[in-house]
Amino acid sequence: MQVLRWQETTAPQEQDLYRRLQRDGLTPHKWSNGPDESYAVHSHTYEKVLYCVRGSIRFVLHDLVATTGDTDIIDLAPGDCMVLPAGIRHSAHVGSHGVTCLEAAR
Repeated sequence: MQVLRWQETTAPQEQDLYRRLQRDGLTPHKWSNGPDESYAVHSHTYEKVLYCVRGSIRFVLHDLVATTGDTDIIDLAPGDCMVLPAGIRHSAHVGSHGVTCLEAAR
């Protein structure tokens, strides 16, 4: 599990985040949700690499505390990146202004 926080002084641009994923050899896709939408607990068979482009989203990692002792709640804001290993059960809740993300499987 890895979270990379946006450290730059200017706001992230979608095309720049897209290019970052492509430079890593990934094929990103964009998705958006309206305010306060939720995703039920699920997992993936692949490593998920996700950038928050606009808005915010909270991930709850249901397996992580038991296996590593790391925090089980991850809040992402624009520019933040989360790398989620395959098989980690998680749910998500979109912030009050909605969210747009770029995501790729590795």
